[in-house]
This record gives sequence, C-alpha cells and structure tokens, in this order.
Amino acid sequence: MTDLHVVILAAGKGTRMKSETPKVLHPLAGRPVIEHVLATVDHLETASTTLVVGHGAELVRAALANRPNLRYVVQSPQLGTGHALLQAEPILKDLKGDVLLLYADVPLLEPGTLLRLLETHRGTKAAMTVLTAELADPYGYGRIVRGADGRMERIIEERDASAEQRAIKEFNSGIYALSLRKLFNNLNDLATDNAQGEYYLTDLVAMYRQKKLRVESLCLDSADELRGVNSRQDLADLSLIVRQRKNRLLMVGGVTMEDPATTYIDADVTVGADTVLGPGVRLEGRTAIGERCRIHAGSRLTNVAVEDDVVVLDYSVIVDSRVGQGAQIGPMAHVRPQSVIGPAARVGNFVELKKTTLGKGSKASHLSYLGDAIVGEGVNIGAGTITCNYDGEKKHTTVIEDQVFIGSDSQLIAPVTIGKGAYVGAGSSITSDVPAGALAIARGKQVVKPEWATKRKASRPASKDGL
Repeated sequence: MTDLHVVILAAGKGTRMKSETPKVLHPLAGRPVIEHVLATVDHLETASTTLVVGHGAELVRAALANRPNLRYVVQSPQLGTGHALLQAEPILKDLKGDVLLLYADVPLLEPGTLLRLLETHRGTKAAMTVLTAELADPYGYGRIVRGADGRMERIIEERDASAEQRAIKEFNSGIYALSLRKLFNNLNDLATDNAQGEYYLTDLVAMYRQKKLRVESLCLDSADELRGVNSRQDLADLSLIVRQRKNRLLMVGGVTMEDPATTYIDADVTVGADTVLGPGVRLEGRTAIGERCRIHAGSRLTNVAVEDDVVVLDYSVIVDSRVGQGAQIGPMAHVRPQSVIGPAARVGNFVELKKTTLGKGSKASHLSYLGDAIVGEGVNIGAGTITCNYDGEKKHTTVIEDQVFIGSDSQLIAPVTIGKGAYVGAGSSITSDVPAGALAIARGKQVVKPEWATKRKASRPASKDGL
C-alpha cells in the first residue's frame, strides 16, 4: 500500500472574493476550484486525502459529498499554515511515509509536476522538499533565501523581508513534500515571532537546516501552474487558462473549433473526433459528444449525452438529456431535462421538449411544445402542437404511439393516448383517447355569413385619408 498522504488546505475565507460562498467552491470551467485540485490528486497513488476546512466548512463538505473517502479536520481559529497542518495530527501522527501539502485554491497544478516533486523528495531522502519558481515580480510571495553553496537556507515572507530579500526572484509556492517522521514534533516547536503573529510552515526550512535535516527544492520552468485564486479577476484569468488547455487537448484529438476563443468547454466534457464546433458554443458539465457531430453557433449543451452524427443547429439549448445517432435539433430549440431524442429524430425551430421521449425517426419540425410525453417511432408532430400536461395541480402524460400524424395547431389534453397509426386533424383539441388507425377531429363547426364583411365595411364612415 502507498505511504503518501495528501493534505489540502481549504480553511481560508477568501475575503477578496467578496462572497458568502467559500472561495474554493466558486466554479472554474465547470468544476468548483477545489475539484480541480482533487482531480489532480486522483492521478496519484495515495493512502489518504485530508481537507483542512474552516470558513464555510459545512458548505465544502456538502459540495464534496460525492467523495466519501475524504477526511476533514477543522482549523479554528486560523493561525497560519503551520497551525493548519497541525490540525491533521490526530489523523497522521502515527503513520509512516510522506505528506504532500497542497492548497485548495491552486487549480492549475499538473499531476506530472507533483510526481516530479515526490521523486525529488524521495530520491534525495529529504525531510522537506519545496516547490518553487521564479517571477520577475513575485510580490506577495515568500522568497527563497539560498546560501553561497546554492542550497536553500530559509524562506522569508514578504512582510518580514528586507529590501534586498524582496529583490529575490525565486519564490515559495507553499506546496511541499514532507516526511512524516517527527513532522508533528517539529510543527509543535514553531513560533509566532513574525509580522502576522502566525505559525509559518515556511519556518520549518530554517529549523530543519539547523537540525541537519535535508531540505530540497524543485524549481519549475514556469510559474503558471502555481497561480492561485484570490479574487474574481484571478478566477476569470485562470478559467481562461483551463479553457485554453481543454480546447487544445480536444483539437489535438481531432475536434474542429471554428473559433476557439469563443468556445467554452468544461473540464469534464468529452468530444469525439471529426466533430465541428461553431463559434460561441458552450459544452457544460459532463456533456459527452460523439463523433462526426456538428454543433452550430451559439448552442449550449449541459450534461447531455450525444451520439454520433448529430446536428445541433444555431442557438439551441439542451439540458440533462440524451440525443440519439443522426438526430437533428434546432435552430433555436429548447430541450429541457429528462428528454430522450431517438435516432434520426428531428426537433425543429422554436420547439420545446420537457421530460419527453421522441422515438426513432419522429419529428416535431416547428413551433411546438411537448411536455411529459412519450412519442413513438415515425411520428409527425404538426406546427403549433401542444401537449397540455398541467391541470393546475398535477402533471399528466401524453402517449403518442408509432406512425401517428398530428395535424398543425392541435392540443392534446393529458392524460391521453393516440393509438398507433392514428391521425389527428389540424386545429383539434383532443380530450379522449384515439384508437389505433382512427381519425380524430375535434374543432368547432365552421360558420360562413355571405356578404357580412362587405356590408360591415360599407356601414363604416370613410377615413380622412380615404383608406
């Protein structure tokens, strides 16, 4: 069994976000920020993962309820990073191996980077290994102070640094690999003689050097992975980076994007080869698009399973539904949750589906509402058809069996069943079941009054403009 234990610090309030929602729960490319960190950890072989929570702890637990193996400890009050890690002592103090310390608001870290950090740490048998990088202006970060031999001597926080130390370009990411051997004994020896009056985890570097314990570092070529979310601006900036990564990955895999800059694809979306995405397309949640599909401009799909060879025309919205092979949707269609569109089916312009199954080859080409309906195969739904599914208190089901023809501007007042092969005449209001093979016509008798319009016009005074 692996002896790697991950601890993720997620206790901060995120004051600069100016939000009641904990910072780590704000969405970034379709996932809460913390889920990006957890997804990276998923690539590692770990014995345990512990979250140190504080502000909004119950909200964080609720948001991560789908991860039952997570362990939680609470940091209250919040007295610094050293104090935060100390909260995990009851869980980890009697274990062997290493701790990988991460932050819940640093979502861009790649699994490969963490593996390199662990390889450096274990390969050198270090007590502590620090992930670092360089920036032209590392304002706000702790600086890496090295001796004449180039080895790290200590980390000095920005507030405690001299002008000379602030000129150092190499900074501390706050991400560490730490041997569990006597880790908590050393953490309990940390002091608060600093500008913040907090227990700094960074003080371990100097402490370990003094105790002749090995301290190593891994300096990344680029600092991009180490960027954190501290403000709404950071959230937007990092979202852009995640989207660009996702778009590049999909295009390498054979997906065409007509305008990648306006194509928004969430982290958990999959898209098959030879699919073409138009400008302004949004694929959200856990949407899965098959091969050879065409999603036209401005369409939004959220948690949708789309099979191969599907066409979604411009400005259509599909949510929590399934679309069969070769189907066509739109333009400007709205497919609401729990709908299933069968193979080769057609949902046309200004058609709305809600909790409806549309069978193979069936079509509702324009201006219709189908709610709580079960529609068979080969059905034609005429323009303006409405399933009247709501009686003011309850929703009712409309069943339309195979090969039915529904004439334009018909109302099907549920609960009602239209039998196989039946016809419903245009303009009908159907309130009773229609037997298979029958014709149902339910509309008022037409009355014609000869010359009525001519006489009415003659009786009216002429308008001033003569019209």
